[in-house]
Amino acid sequence: MDNLTDNATTYREIVKQVIGKYAQLKPSHGEIRLDPVFDETHDRYALMQVGWDRGRRIRGNLIYITLEAGKIYIEYDGMECGITQDLIEEGIPQNDIILAFLSPDRALVAA
Repeated sequence: MDNLTDNATTYREIVKQVIGKYAQLKPSHGEIRLDPVFDETHDRYALMQVGWDRGRRIRGNLIYITLEAGKIYIEYDGMECGITQDLIEEGIPQNDIILAFLSPDRALVAA
């Protein structure tokens, strides 16, 4: 296997592990479950919330990550502290993490 394939395999496992940890959290209110969704065929990884809170249906995405060309694209991060630091702490280099939810104009200003 080449280095890109090795990285993809490692990154895939780290992303699943970190999302899995978030999935074990218990929301502070309501009857809401957190469901990890892993599509390894297309390298799409998500954490969904679904349930009820104060008579209202709760459903939606909390985390959405894609892997492409040896990079991790954080498409959406709805976690209070953010998932980026967790990925870095698990060994993913910061330069391999793309904050895709930032507009290209804003990303240039932040760089």
